[in-house]
Amino acid sequence: MHMATTPAIQPIVHLSNVDKDYKLGAVTVSALKQVSLEIAPGEFTVIAGPSGSGKTTLLNLIGCVDVATRGEVIVAGQDTGKLTEGDLTRLRLNALGFIFQSFNLVGVLDAFQNVEFPLLLQKKMNAAQRKERVMDLLNRVGIAEYAHHRPGELSGGQRQRVAIARALVTFPRIVLADEPTANLDSVTGNQILDLMQELNREGTTFLFSTHDPHVVSRAGRVVRLVDGRIVTEPEQQSQTSHS
Repeated sequence: MHMATTPAIQPIVHLSNVDKDYKLGAVTVSALKQVSLEIAPGEFTVIAGPSGSGKTTLLNLIGCVDVATRGEVIVAGQDTGKLTEGDLTRLRLNALGFIFQSFNLVGVLDAFQNVEFPLLLQKKMNAAQRKERVMDLLNRVGIAEYAHHRPGELSGGQRQRVAIARALVTFPRIVLADEPTANLDSVTGNQILDLMQELNREGTTFLFSTHDPHVVSRAGRVVRLVDGRIVTEPEQQSQTSHS
């Protein structure tokens, strides 16, 4: 087996000198400043930082929900700054999964229909294939018996499980989670993190924001943001000296 010929693995996310400014009346607020970051396929990475540090802005740029003021944001090989609105929508639908702290489920749809929704938008599967895929994921996240319950009939932890299933249903290459345990008690939050780590071990890249030190401790890698800038940590040395 000739390892030397293996091409370098392309990062699934590549940010280069990214700035994001917002206009608030006459004032320009810099949410992100000169952010450069690469995420390799298969990472379980946390973006950590205090409230207002730019975590959600960074996830929104990677999630093609927003575009950078300056700099380059490449997601799944595509330069998002050069894509049309339609291309961005397709990239979001086909390469990305989203988990929000507010769950963002559709109240009038039951759990099955909420998870099925992205597949209907994709138009790649027939009804039987959709049913098999949705039920498989509802089983994986442990709420198959609640398939026909609406979000209002589910606990916070159950709703978050539905949201995780929905994020994964399209076989995304990367799942973005904004404070995924913020509205959950610690036991449920731990179960959700266990589930995400298990799915990560099977190959899905996870990138999530948090300011919860407990969640940070579960990360494979931590990217710290302070006032819109990435702060490099001398943590690696201290870890090696302990071993």
